[in-house]
Amino acid sequence: MPTARIFQRPKNAMQSGRYRTDRWQLEFEPAEAKKPDPLTGWAGSGDTRDQVRLGFPTSQAAIDYCEKQGWTYTVIPAPEKTLKLQSYADNFR
Repeated sequence: MPTARIFQRPKNAMQSGRYRTDRWQLEFEPAEAKKPDPLTGWAGSGDTRDQVRLGFPTSQAAIDYCEKQGWTYTVIPAPEKTLKLQSYADNFR
């Protein structure tokens, strides 16, 4: 039985806006460890569920989908957003 992780997508380091950070994502826990390929040296495994990522508008929609499929799941709460308010003049103190 697969185990799924449900989490809210974090903002990319190269991203200044909040595009698609309100979406929730479902990924599967890895079933086996990755090992280096002898020919190329790339890390890989025979687990194809690692390639599956499903997007949902809310966490409840992702939970409902997991329960409908009979999968166990873990919900990782979204981190609290904190704003660091400062003015331009604070750079010169």
